[in-house]
Amino acid sequence: MFVRRCFLIVLSLVLLTQGVLAKDRTLPNVVLVLADNLGTGDIGCYGSKLHRTPNIDQIAAEGTKFTSFYVTSGVCTPSRASLMTGCYAQRLNMHISDKGASVLQPVATKGLHPDELTLAELFKQRGYRTACYGKWHLGDQLEFLPTRQGFDDFLGVPYSEDMVKELRPDQWPELPLMRNEEVIEAPVDCEKLTRIYTEAAVDFISESKGKPFFLYLPMARPGSTKVVHVDNAFRGKSANGLYGDCVEELDWSMGEILKALKAADIESNTLVVWTSDNGAVNRNPQQGSNAPYKGWGYGTSEGGMRMPCVMRWPGVVPKGHVCDAVSTTLDFWPTFYGVLGLEFDDALKRDGHDMQSIWFAEAGTDSPYDKTGFFYYHMAQLQAVRRGPWKLYLPLEPQPLPNGRKTKEQTLQLFDVRNDVSEEHEASAVQPEVVAQLLELAEQARADLGDEGRVGAGQRPAGFVASPTQRVLGSANGR
Repeated sequence: MFVRRCFLIVLSLVLLTQGVLAKDRTLPNVVLVLADNLGTGDIGCYGSKLHRTPNIDQIAAEGTKFTSFYVTSGVCTPSRASLMTGCYAQRLNMHISDKGASVLQPVATKGLHPDELTLAELFKQRGYRTACYGKWHLGDQLEFLPTRQGFDDFLGVPYSEDMVKELRPDQWPELPLMRNEEVIEAPVDCEKLTRIYTEAAVDFISESKGKPFFLYLPMARPGSTKVVHVDNAFRGKSANGLYGDCVEELDWSMGEILKALKAADIESNTLVVWTSDNGAVNRNPQQGSNAPYKGWGYGTSEGGMRMPCVMRWPGVVPKGHVCDAVSTTLDFWPTFYGVLGLEFDDALKRDGHDMQSIWFAEAGTDSPYDKTGFFYYHMAQLQAVRRGPWKLYLPLEPQPLPNGRKTKEQTLQLFDVRNDVSEEHEASAVQPEVVAQLLELAEQARADLGDEGRVGAGQRPAGFVASPTQRVLGSANGR
């Protein structure tokens, strides 16, 4: 922690003395909204006939809609770790919990390493105000909270809302709502959270007063709870039960944020990004939709990891554009590094790419992933690879896990997921050269990022604490 703080101080002085920022560059405000377990087919501009999402659709109409936008995991923690750092979660050792689960749980010894340089810390180098309102899920110990990772203000829940005391009464506390590093309500009334986060975001925007800001809104909806939480004002209003009510409440939230930007007269200089951390999960009855993609959240299918994403930045992001070039949440870090005009030598390897030439241009620029490939991991296991139009599902034999379960069993399959998005035509027999190339690429990933039972040369440690404490009301809140 001390080393990183010294680095950041020195970096700030270097940037100030060198005048890295061009005089004619105007720093944009950035609003990054992340839904939770919401699929492509849930949004109007992506084809939903059940959900009314006029505000999200407006962003697409006034900006760009992405049709090959990926997250790095079908579950929360690793997906969010990649968004914050520009790295596959396997590189950060954030792909598996301290208990061997796929996501971090309450009172975990593990979290995002304090020495990792997050998106928020990038923005701080340019004097931005930074805020995180919503579901964090990158560690609930004080060392790992947003306030220790570059955010000036945090209001939210440190992990998933389905991780309640009733499930493990001897181990987990009441679900806490936190302001910065203090619990302010426990158990929190989850039905109010979307409104609480939205109001905090609107206040944050209205208080900007000409200073650039980075606002991260990791909404906890539709979420992982068996019954979807939704505010009473939206109950029964959609054509798709509580799930649809929740999606439409999320759209209302986006609308309030757009109104706040307009009221503050800063919408023309604000980049707004709306996406999801992974696809809709297979509920009973089924309510979410990942159409036209196959599969569900929590896995490495297209439905689990190919997400809706819309962006708007008037005059910079092309208006009414549809972009099918592969891009991912890994790209936020290097792209914002470029947008901010930063030039420091980053000693830590990043897996994403600077996508300014794709995100901010209508020209059909090839995606860098057409060369480097994109890797579909679940926990430690590499399960698929995409390069260009081709996605190869790797042959997998089930292996025992410490928790008594087994890894996935899967046969080798090849699909053209650019032109055959529903994966109806298996092509391995007629494309043997493509199969061989993707198998070689998979081996390169294993050597760098690891695989089940194999450590990668490019992996680095997560953060750990020896004696984790519960996030609770009162003096027992921790150190």
